[in-house]
Amino acid sequence: MTTTLGAAARRPDRTHRLYLAVLLAVVAGIVVGLAAPDFAKELKPVGTGFVNLIKMMISPVIFCTIVLGIGSVSKAAKVGRVGGLALGYFLLMSTVALGLGLVVGNLIEPGSGLHLTQALAKSGHAQAAGGSQGTADFLLGTIPTSMFSALTEGKVLQTLLVALLAGFALQAMGPAGQPVLRGVEHLQKLVFRIMSMIMWVAPVGAFGAMAAVVGATGTAALKSLAVIMVGFYLACALFVVVVLGLLLRLVAGVNIFALLRYLGREFLLILSTSSSESALPRLIAKMEHLGVSRPVVGITVPTGYSFNLDGTAIYLTMASIFVSQAMDKPMSLGQQLSLLLFMIIASKGAAGVTGAGLATLAGGLQSHRPELVDGVGLIVGIDRFMSEARALTNFAGNAVATVLIGHWTKELDHERLHRVLAGQAPFDETTMVDTPAAPAGIPAQPGSTETVTA
Repeated sequence: MTTTLGAAARRPDRTHRLYLAVLLAVVAGIVVGLAAPDFAKELKPVGTGFVNLIKMMISPVIFCTIVLGIGSVSKAAKVGRVGGLALGYFLLMSTVALGLGLVVGNLIEPGSGLHLTQALAKSGHAQAAGGSQGTADFLLGTIPTSMFSALTEGKVLQTLLVALLAGFALQAMGPAGQPVLRGVEHLQKLVFRIMSMIMWVAPVGAFGAMAAVVGATGTAALKSLAVIMVGFYLACALFVVVVLGLLLRLVAGVNIFALLRYLGREFLLILSTSSSESALPRLIAKMEHLGVSRPVVGITVPTGYSFNLDGTAIYLTMASIFVSQAMDKPMSLGQQLSLLLFMIIASKGAAGVTGAGLATLAGGLQSHRPELVDGVGLIVGIDRFMSEARALTNFAGNAVATVLIGHWTKELDHERLHRVLAGQAPFDETTMVDTPAAPAGIPAQPGSTETVTA
C-alpha cells in the first residue's frame, strides 16, 4: 500500500501541460485574431463547442455537489456548536466575498466597450419567449415535470430544487440513506472525471474563443481581459488584507501578515499546483501547532475546504459581470442579487475540482440569463491566470476561519499562538514533508471523502 501511495505521489502532474497548452492557445488566438481577423471570426463555433460541453455537465455537477454538501452539513452540525458556528461563519464570509465581487465588477466595468453581441453572431441558442415573466411564473418554473427531467433538460434552478430535496431527504433517512449517499459519491467521481476529460479540450476552446473575439474587437478585448484580471487580483487582496485582516485583528488580536508569513511554505506549494487542496494536510498540522485544538481543526478545515471558497466566490460574481457587460446585456441590480443568492448555494462543494468553477459560472448564467452562457468561452482563456489568486484566497480564508472559530469556542491557546507567530516555537517541517497522514481522528488525504464531502 505504501508503495502504491509513493508511486502515486511521484506521478507527474499532467495538468501543468494542460495549463501550458491553454496559455499557448491564448497567445495563438490573439495572433490569429490580429493577423487575420476575418478568418478568426469564423472560429467562433470552436469556442462555442467547448462551452456546450461545459453546459452538458452543469446539471450533474450541481446535483452531486449539493446533495453531498447537505450531507456534510448534517455531519458537521452533529459535533455541536463548533460545526454550527463554522457553517454560519462560512455562509457569512462567502456572501461578503460574492458581494465584494459584484461591487468591484460594477465599479471597474471590465467588459464595457467590447460589444460582443454586435461584433459576433449569436450561436443560435433558442431563448424562451416572454422574458418579462412574473414572480408566480418564475417560481412555478423552478418545479420540474419529473424528478429526473431537471437533470436532462438542463434547467439549473430545477436541478437545484431536486438536489436540495434529495439532500434533505437523505439527511432525514439517517443510516438508511448512507448507501445512496455513497452512490452519489461514486457518481460525483464519474462526473468530475468526465469534467477533467473535457478540460483537456480547453486549449482548443480557448483558441477559438480568443481568436474570434480579438478578430472582431481588436485590442479592446485584450484591454478588457487585462482589466478583469487586475481587478480580480485587487479584489482578492482587498478581501484578505482588509476584510479578513480587520476581522482577525478585532476578534482575535492577530496580525494577518504574521499569519500569512507563518503559512509562507503552503502558499508557495499552492502557487506551484494552483490548488489549495495540495496544502490541506499541512494546514491541519500547522493550525494545531499554532495552538488551535485538534477537534476545532478537524471540523473547521475539512468543512471549510468545501464551504468556505472566498476566492472562488469573488471570481464567480466578477466573471458574471464581465460576461454580461461584454455582450452588451448588463444585469440589473435585482438580477445580480438573485445571481448572488444562487452562487451562495451552487458554489459549495466543488473545491479543488478542475472545471467545476467554470460549470458553476455557466450554471449561474444559464439559470438567470441563458443568452450570456456563450460568453463563458472568453473566460476560459484567462481562467488559468486567475486560478492562483482563487486558490490563495481560499486557503487564507480557511486559515483565518480556523483561528477565529478556535477563539470563539475558547479552543485557542493565545499564548502559544503569539509565540509561534513570533518565531519562538518554529514548526517542525520534518513531521509533514512527504507525510500525507494527519494526527489520529483528523482526515488527511485531500481527495478523500472526509475532506471534500464531510
